[in-house]
Amino acid sequence: MKILLTGKTGQVGYELERSLRGLGEVVALSRAQMDLTSIDQIRDVIRAIKPKLIVNAAAYTAVDRAETESELAMLVNGEAPAVMAHEAKKLGAAMIHFSTDYVFDGEKKSPYTESDPVGPINVYGHTKCAGEQAIQAEGISHLVLRTSWVYGTRGNNFLLTVLRLAQERDELRIVSDQFGAPTWCKTIADATAHIVAQSIAAPSSAEWWREHSGVYHLTAKGQATWYEFARMILEYWSVTKKTKLISITTQEYPVIARRPMYSVMSCKRFGDFMYELPDWDRALQACSENVEL
Repeated sequence: MKILLTGKTGQVGYELERSLRGLGEVVALSRAQMDLTSIDQIRDVIRAIKPKLIVNAAAYTAVDRAETESELAMLVNGEAPAVMAHEAKKLGAAMIHFSTDYVFDGEKKSPYTESDPVGPINVYGHTKCAGEQAIQAEGISHLVLRTSWVYGTRGNNFLLTVLRLAQERDELRIVSDQFGAPTWCKTIADATAHIVAQSIAAPSSAEWWREHSGVYHLTAKGQATWYEFARMILEYWSVTKKTKLISITTQEYPVIARRPMYSVMSCKRFGDFMYELPDWDRALQACSENVEL
């Protein structure tokens, strides 16, 4: 099976290229090879490669910058996935697309399920929501996998920011009233590869996709605040410099884009794939033990 993977230099895409090996012919593309701001290039690349599965790991993820670059964010997160889905339909291909907890407003006090109504409160969330809806509207075989608080040892993320600032500053002011599920990008990639392997091994791949198509939540188990996340990062990476963590409220840390106060998602439905997702702190510890920065 030919698999087209976008965003190979990103956090999730980098891990996916490795996790998907052996499951088919993986054609992994960087932005230079398929620019999601160019609709024509997206069409041309997909038509040339003719994949049976498109795994879209590319996205515009600068949450605050999206507030002033809304057209660009919508082009990458909303319009590009729509074009991919349209081309997939022509080819009879399936599609896996990654979305976010930021499609929710954060007003709920218990984990969000896939059937809960979306209600994004920032531009980034709106654009990711548009991408989800566009894929579903095409009626193709698809999986929309919503994840949250993604970290890894590449790119820009909370883990790397905390470790860098811990070396530069004597104290870090970290928000302690927002709740989510920190999720290692390798967890996402390995779980996705498991799903792809299941679809391939099924007696009828077409029937498997008909039964499983839809939205699923894919995060680590449990929940944490950004403060708790930072505290465990400093512990697991054994940061020798004594950096003091100071707990603050969202109001004390003004940012351009609003964030959901509570965006923990239930992954119960993901159990359909018979895959055990790790606790967030165990995954963070595994990341610290297996990956050198």
